[in-house]
Amino acid sequence: MLDWANSTRDAPHGLASNARHGPRRSGLLRLLIVCAAVLVTSCQPAGVLDPQGPIASAERLLLFNATAIMLVVVVPVILATLGFAWWYRSSNARASRAWDEAYEGRIEFVTWSIPALIVILLGGVIWIGSHQLDPRAPIPADAKPLRVDVVALDWKWLFIYPDQGIAAVNQLVVPVGTPVDFTLTSATVMNSFFVPQLGSQIYTMGGMTTHLNLLAAETGEYPGFSANFSGDGFADMRFIAKALPAGDFDAWVMRARGTGSALDDAAYAALAKPSLAVPPTTYRSVDPKLFDRIIEQTVAGPPLPNHPPHAGEGRVGAGADAAWCPPAPQAGG
Repeated sequence: MLDWANSTRDAPHGLASNARHGPRRSGLLRLLIVCAAVLVTSCQPAGVLDPQGPIASAERLLLFNATAIMLVVVVPVILATLGFAWWYRSSNARASRAWDEAYEGRIEFVTWSIPALIVILLGGVIWIGSHQLDPRAPIPADAKPLRVDVVALDWKWLFIYPDQGIAAVNQLVVPVGTPVDFTLTSATVMNSFFVPQLGSQIYTMGGMTTHLNLLAAETGEYPGFSANFSGDGFADMRFIAKALPAGDFDAWVMRARGTGSALDDAAYAALAKPSLAVPPTTYRSVDPKLFDRIIEQTVAGPPLPNHPPHAGEGRVGAGADAAWCPPAPQAGG
């Protein structure tokens, strides 16, 4: 009777305890379901994991290979850590523990040899892959490469098509299956050109040129942006790379030649002034020597007014509309 009475008295307490813990468990389950749903919906193909050209595909393969090689060490170490922590827990009487320090050569050999082999293997894979993905290396293809000169400005991208005699701002249009030979420079601070779905990021620097070869294997629109902070308008320094069939690309070139203004010295001077969120624009013609003059002007800098030494270094003129130029060389420095 006593046991029955005790069990009867404890029953409501057990029910109340279950009632209290029930909502917690259901709430935790809902939270886990919501988090899983968010993770699944966020795993949309984009960026470097959604390559649309041979360079981006090779870079993704290199990323996967490097990750797999590192996981060969990381996963066993994590599992061994959890296994050791569970086996040598304080409540496990079967675990044998020795407090005397001792040297074990076999353990030392495994501890040092496996990481060393991983480093050698990982270094070899990355070294070979990096040389195979040399940005200057031409991409084998049946079509003749399309030349595009790229100029980083504050805060927009200027694309000059020297063979077509046109130019575009914040809009890169290329034919599918045609290698694109980029020559890049900066008329302002150092910047970085990156179209993740097509491949390699590369820097642009004033007074210098860098070279990059890419190819779009599928039609589509791929976001491009500056991957190097460059000032107030950095967040809006974006463009769309459009990959079109060859016929559509030729039609776009013809439309660009029939609309817009000419990109002469006066138009470039206005374009070079700092501006934010510039909409895509095309120019029907461009000075064939403009790209070379941009490099020369960036090296030499515009003539300076009679200012004290070091006055206005980095910018010439006054106000937000002054275009950037490198500091003037100082005598003796």
